[in-house]
Amino acid sequence: MKKRALLSVSDKTNLIPFAKGLVERGYQLISTGGTLKALTNAGLEALSVSAVTQFDEILDGRVKTLHPFIHAGLLARRDDPAHQAQLQERSITPIDLVAVNLYPFKETIAKSGVTETDAIENIDIGGPTMLRSAAKNFRDVTVVVDPVDYDAVLDQLTNRDDSLAFRKKLAAKVFRHTAHYDALIAGYFAELTDEAAPETISLSYEKVQSLRYGENPHQNAAFYKEAIIKGGSIANADQLHGKELSYNNIQDANAALEIVLEFDQQPAAVAVKHMNPCGVGIGDTIEHAFRKAYDADPVSIFGGIVALNREVDAATASLLKEIFLEIIIAPSFSQEALDILTVKPNLRLLKTPFKADASDAKKVVSVLGGLLIQDRDNGQLDPDALTVATDRAPTEEELAELLFAWKVVKHVKSNAIVVAKDNQTIGVGAGQMNRVGAAQIAFDQAGAKSQGAVLASDAFFPMPDTVENAAKAGIKAIIQPGGSKRDQDSIDMCNKHGIAMVMTEMRHFKH
Repeated sequence: MKKRALLSVSDKTNLIPFAKGLVERGYQLISTGGTLKALTNAGLEALSVSAVTQFDEILDGRVKTLHPFIHAGLLARRDDPAHQAQLQERSITPIDLVAVNLYPFKETIAKSGVTETDAIENIDIGGPTMLRSAAKNFRDVTVVVDPVDYDAVLDQLTNRDDSLAFRKKLAAKVFRHTAHYDALIAGYFAELTDEAAPETISLSYEKVQSLRYGENPHQNAAFYKEAIIKGGSIANADQLHGKELSYNNIQDANAALEIVLEFDQQPAAVAVKHMNPCGVGIGDTIEHAFRKAYDADPVSIFGGIVALNREVDAATASLLKEIFLEIIIAPSFSQEALDILTVKPNLRLLKTPFKADASDAKKVVSVLGGLLIQDRDNGQLDPDALTVATDRAPTEEELAELLFAWKVVKHVKSNAIVVAKDNQTIGVGAGQMNRVGAAQIAFDQAGAKSQGAVLASDAFFPMPDTVENAAKAGIKAIIQPGGSKRDQDSIDMCNKHGIAMVMTEMRHFKH
């Protein structure tokens, strides 16, 4: 008796060569719908599933393979006499190979304006069921879900080495695939029904690449991306030049991108080291913005990551070329800029769409034995809603500087202090155990430039000491969330020194 192969694929990549290869190796083909038509148009003989089941497909094709003649043929163990007797009793022929891929649910929901009806119609039922049946019985059935594996399957069959280990590997891939598929459906329905925190959650990501190592050489690592990405992301960036990204590169590049996405009205440049900004500037041109970001901290930028929110032109590229950088991220690069920058063989150039994610994307962080999931920090300030807490209100120019500093401090590790002047960071205090220490680091970095500058704090001042030190440094205006029991002490200190203070009633802790 000929072996049977059931082929039913949405993705018909390399289907015909694979099917011909199976026929040459003695397989009888069974197929459905569009796959059957493709096979017959290619001159291949194939049985329809309806001919096997002796039951016409119904409900507009929703039911065609959900039948004992299919699933018994897949699930029957060849080494079980009782199973074989039942197949013989009911005239059911075993199916030895299944090649199935599923309705394009991911592609459907990724389309702009997709309707609920279209999404639901692209939920495959029969396909996953056949895949799972075949994968469960991998000891006797070869199951293929990815066209990439067609040649390997044919090679195994040619060499008569369709080994158990090989079939088990294919089955494992199937279960990952169907789990991924179901996770996308579950996520879609959670969003559809406004389930912010369902009782269980299945997250699904697709592999981008294996990494040489993680944060340190003794740690293994890989990079995965969300199945559907909206907005700018390192995960959907095109790498135009340079060596492979590392784990730390990706972390730093993501930090730089998140900061520069805060600025869209003016050209902006961000330099990042160890996931903290070492320099941020906005200017009239992208060259001007980068000069400001560089001048903010010309020491720390060495070996850093730079993100720019406008096309990199030749003038900016000439400046970038003179510095040792790991990565440059931008929405585009002029040909002249590429000619200048690609002479550095290891410099990574990433091009990604520069638009913020408008979806309700979540931030996911692993902890031992679990996950923390929260909304991304998309909190935006309404300048008209700020509370002026001091006798003196900030001037229009000071307010603009405060809002600039506030956008930056949001992305600095807590405790965080940012000192800014003329649309440029001049001092950044990051990740300190107390706010006074963070402020002192920022003041030390700013030096004499802090005279007339502004200060942003990611959280409230529990005591007036930071304000007192700010006054000594020459700070003229402060933006902070407020909310401390001792707010009045800080307000009084500001009034004593003529500092304007506004409160946001919004903090930006970043751990």
